[in-house]
Amino acid sequence: MKNKSLYWHILGWLLYSGYEFLGVLLHSQHLRLALWLTASILFIRFLEFYLCYLVVYPRLLRSGRGPQLVAALAGVLALYIGLRALIEEVIYPAVLGFHNYTPDTTVTYYIFDNVFFGSPMVVLSAAVWSAQAALRRERENRQLREEKRAAEVAFLKTQINPHFLYNTLNMLFSMAYPVAKPVANAILKLSELMRYMLHESPDGQVDLEKEIEYLHNYLALYRLRFPDSFFVDFTVTGEPAGRRVAPLVLIPFVENALKHGVLDDPDHPVRIHLNVEGEQLHFDVINQRSDDHKDATTGIGLPNLRRRLALLYPERHALRVDSDKEQFTTSLRLVG
Repeated sequence: MKNKSLYWHILGWLLYSGYEFLGVLLHSQHLRLALWLTASILFIRFLEFYLCYLVVYPRLLRSGRGPQLVAALAGVLALYIGLRALIEEVIYPAVLGFHNYTPDTTVTYYIFDNVFFGSPMVVLSAAVWSAQAALRRERENRQLREEKRAAEVAFLKTQINPHFLYNTLNMLFSMAYPVAKPVANAILKLSELMRYMLHESPDGQVDLEKEIEYLHNYLALYRLRFPDSFFVDFTVTGEPAGRRVAPLVLIPFVENALKHGVLDDPDHPVRIHLNVEGEQLHFDVINQRSDDHKDATTGIGLPNLRRRLALLYPERHALRVDSDKEQFTTSLRLVG
């Protein structure tokens, strides 16, 4: 898709440049002077277009950034005016022996004249960027609808089995409790995990406290598997009450840390920290690297996880993954 967009940009500039040079060849009485001026203006407009297209609009063309956007566009026009003055009134006279403007041109006229000629490219870059952003959002929405439809079909195909398993676990708990309470508690933890995974909400969000409870139950089951060699520190700071998140958005980080990290070193436990500050949620997982692969399943890979975060929290998340020979760190920030 990026290559296709690049081809359209190249084609557009070739057509525009050809149109400008053809006009010079057909109508100019001072061909040499006109060709040099056309070349310099095209170069400056090229810089102006991509400064707006690649820097200004992606960062500032959004709600609440109006004053910064106006200031940035004023800066772009100032750069356009400055470059034209430098090339046409300083470099060209020194090298080629001619000016573009006459010596009696006032500064006020020069500025207004160049604002007039520099503004169309600012508007054009906004139109191109907005059109491409709209097409990109439409593709993402279409893909999201298709993924949602596929997920709904998959859920309809499998919904009987998870409910059957959940009900069976409850039955096993009632049978095991009088005989072996540790086994019954393990079944209860697994049942709670299953119930959470089957939970649905109209807005696709769950209480953060429920997500935290799910993590505690998951860790408790792991602790039953490795009772004497499981060292994990899970801490929560801030106020999670009242916050809502997408379900199961945190567990992949914990799952990967337990699969690929060192769990039996009390001096270097797996550290999991959740912090809630206002509208922001910070989730950090740090584990020592291990060469042992504890689980044959693959879990959720980082590319899939990044894709899910992009769909659930567009422009409202930041994921950082750091790795060295001894330690693996993931840091997730969610806004809203």
